[in-house]
Amino acid sequence: MNEQDVQFLEYVVKALVDNPNDVKIERTVDEMGVLLKLSINPADMGKVIGRMGNTAKAIRTLLRVVGMKNNARVNLKINEPEGAAPRESKATKTVDEAMADLKL
Repeated sequence: MNEQDVQFLEYVVKALVDNPNDVKIERTVDEMGVLLKLSINPADMGKVIGRMGNTAKAIRTLLRVVGMKNNARVNLKINEPEGAAPRESKATKTVDEAMADLKL
């Protein structure tokens, strides 16, 4: 395969982000298929992942189509930026804490 998957991913991601020069794609091939590891600027992470992960899901679906055309299984891994804060669940407060926040 002549790396059409990398070219496609690079084109799509660079169109989405504010810092296209920070887009880096690493391609590895093994018995499971092709793995594309995407590294981007931390400020652009939300744009690539999208609301509820829908943008990332769409990109993965399109990559699978590109892979099928070339008889390969293509997977995408989006690398977490260095020093990223762990995401907190919105349901971490107790009912009493939430009521205190409302100041009723």
